[in-house]
Amino acid sequence: MRIRNVGRHGEGVELMMTPMVDIVFQLLIFFLMTFKITSAEGDFNVKMPLAAPSQGKPDELQLPPLKVRLTADPGGRIAGIFLGQAPMKDFRQLREQIVGIVGDDTGPGSITDTQEVELDCDYNLDFKHVIDAITAVSGQITPDGEVVKLIEKIKFAPPRGS
Repeated sequence: MRIRNVGRHGEGVELMMTPMVDIVFQLLIFFLMTFKITSAEGDFNVKMPLAAPSQGKPDELQLPPLKVRLTADPGGRIAGIFLGQAPMKDFRQLREQIVGIVGDDTGPGSITDTQEVELDCDYNLDFKHVIDAITAVSGQITPDGEVVKLIEKIKFAPPRGS
């Protein structure tokens, strides 16, 4: 390959910038056209329990959290689901109760935005049941593919038993 010399011997080498700029623009267009924006999966507003409970004045405008208690049998399977003191037969019934509490109130400042759920789980409960509970209280997907959000604020009570 021969490099073109401009003028006299030793003045410099001329670089062809046009092909390099073309390639840069082609790469830029390629990455812009293939970039897919997706929503984050499993993005929950979850608060883990603190090491020591904080002492402070509670906010009077905030609703008390809905307490969901999940009990486990010795094998780690779900033994009981309770919303407050009311027993639930499965996670579908839990979701129906949450929908009954939340209703059609959506948007900023609504009950779905301000209400909080506290999950109180046995220590040996399988994690998949905890995820089922989070799914039941946080929302659902309708048959036509629409996402219906229920309660987004979820916190965990300190674990029971060991």
